Amino acid sequence: MTPAGPRKVAAYSAALAGLSLILAACSSGADPAAYPEDDIEVIVPFSAGGPTDTVTRMIAEPMSDDLGVQLVVQNVDGAGGTVGAGQAATADPDGYTVLMHHIGMSTAPALYDDLAYDPIADFKPVGLVTEVPMTIIARSDFEPETFEGAVTYVQENADTVTMAHAGEGSASNLCGLLLTDALGVDLTAVPYDGTGPAMAELVGGQVDFMCDQTTNTTGQITAGEVKAYAVTTPERIEALPDLPTTAEGGEPDIAVTVWHGLYVPVETPDEVVTRLTESLQVALADQTVIDQMADLGTAPVSEDQATPEAHAAKLEEQTATWGDIIGASQGG
Repeated sequence: MTPAGPRKVAAYSAALAGLSLILAACSSGADPAAYPEDDIEVIVPFSAGGPTDTVTRMIAEPMSDDLGVQLVVQNVDGAGGTVGAGQAATADPDGYTVLMHHIGMSTAPALYDDLAYDPIADFKPVGLVTEVPMTIIARSDFEPETFEGAVTYVQENADTVTMAHAGEGSASNLCGLLLTDALGVDLTAVPYDGTGPAMAELVGGQVDFMCDQTTNTTGQITAGEVKAYAVTTPERIEALPDLPTTAEGGEPDIAVTVWHGLYVPVETPDEVVTRLTESLQVALADQTVIDQMADLGTAPVSEDQATPEAHAAKLEEQTATWGDIIGASQGG
């Protein structure tokens, strides 16, 4: 055979180099069949130690075990969860950035005129995680002893009572809106940068009361650090069996649970979403997770709710519902 000339050798070399670049580019992209190969970042759009952070860390360990990689929680708080959600919306759609968000995902469009993302159009739901009851609590030396007494006291002293919440759009803020609307009062709201600081100020007696998730209040209630008046579910909860419901106290309209779910950017491959959903369902069936949630007054959702379809339906329904409620509270 005639040896290849310099030009042919150069051409072959160039072709091989181009092929190598193509193969390298392909291997660097997300391969749904091989997912996951690296650790997964889970963005929690609220401060560490808060209710959403607590729920996320409960499921992170069993999901990590199932997926064979670590789920690394990253707290990106600010603006009622919209900073972290916005960051997740623009992340690479490869399954390596996941968002854990609560009911605030459905309320943000009504609360923020300049929202940088569309909760429905810019995300794919992975599955619901839990629905957390809310509790109405006060500083330990707040005068009323019963929920009915607290209602009367708040209505008669609305100009002096202060109500803490974890920032606009937070679960505690939303519950507060329902409460003040149901009682027909306009209270002095005191916003904090997260649930942790709000709870610390309540325990310290700097504010009068607030409405927050059992995942953040059960410990303080059982320790006697705060005074508990009611739970916002139709039935009493196992973790706090002596705490009456708002309906028992004559205020059935103060009824809300805070649902949590996992999301990925909308262009994430369906195969990746399916793998994450499968892992979520494994975590929610884990007995340790079940027990941890029970201790905090909540429970994992059923398997048929931990799906993209059920999650998407919940998000759409709640977005419409809260749009009406928030619009009415704002005079819209």
